[in-house]
Amino acid sequence: MTSRAPLNRRAVLRGAALAALAIPVAAAASACSGYDDSPDQLLPLLLRAEADTAAAGALAEAGGDQAELAQQVAAARSGQADALRSEVDRLNKPRPENVDAPADSVADVAALAQRLAEAREQAATLVPTLPAHRAGLVGSVAAGCAAVQQLSPELGAEQPGTVDKATTGTLTQEAVDALQQALAAEHAAVWVYGLVSAFLSADFANGLDSGAAAHRDRRDACERVLTAAGTDPRPPEPAYVPPEPVSDETSATAVVITAETDAASAWHGVLERTDDVALRTLATQALIGSATRCTSWRMEAGEQPAALALPGRA
Repeated sequence: MTSRAPLNRRAVLRGAALAALAIPVAAAASACSGYDDSPDQLLPLLLRAEADTAAAGALAEAGGDQAELAQQVAAARSGQADALRSEVDRLNKPRPENVDAPADSVADVAALAQRLAEAREQAATLVPTLPAHRAGLVGSVAAGCAAVQQLSPELGAEQPGTVDKATTGTLTQEAVDALQQALAAEHAAVWVYGLVSAFLSADFANGLDSGAAAHRDRRDACERVLTAAGTDPRPPEPAYVPPEPVSDETSATAVVITAETDAASAWHGVLERTDDVALRTLATQALIGSATRCTSWRMEAGEQPAALALPGRA
């Protein structure tokens, strides 16, 4: 061990002066670099998704009539948490020392339903404020929460109504192209709902009528926005070729699932290609609508998982 020379008064004063300068210099360096050290906007979404995963998982492990439903919620929220965590880790922003996270337990499915509704609203509200690549992810989280709700009336199952009238600003060519793709998907979905009506029984009448009306509403919304942007909306094709021939209830249900999946993907693409708040709101509403309808049709077909964690994302 070596000895150190005793500190004299000048050394102490010099050390104090350097310490006093350290914080301003660090702050100036941060400002010059342009690095934003504020908490990550996605962190509250991530913490909520992790807490919901734990709460739903615990409810499932407790058994009972709702165990399977709770397990489906846990699986979906876990998938959302993984996607959010990956994005938060990628940006690697400083985490606040004290962060309030939701409780990791719930009393029953009704409490779980409330948590899903809150998560859906939290994500949808955040979408307009984010960079484009993050808007797509968070919009998909909102749609995934809505999809899970569609699993049961006890979780808050409902079909969204008409979309808001969107008054957009000047759109980039990239946004216009993405919206034309969404319009193409809506044209195809309207055609598909007309096609399958010949192969599905009267038991499906409400689903067919509401689904077709929803896609006409989204189609018309696309056309209004494109026309206002000075662009000719693309027309529908004379006919479309389903992935597989439609000849019975099974194949009819499958092609509807494909149409809703394609529409969700197209609207997710709009979210990733525009900064316009009104257009993002329209895209989020349309994405949520396709996600909920897709869940209903996947349940009819017996597909698992019935509710996709991140609708619109590959």
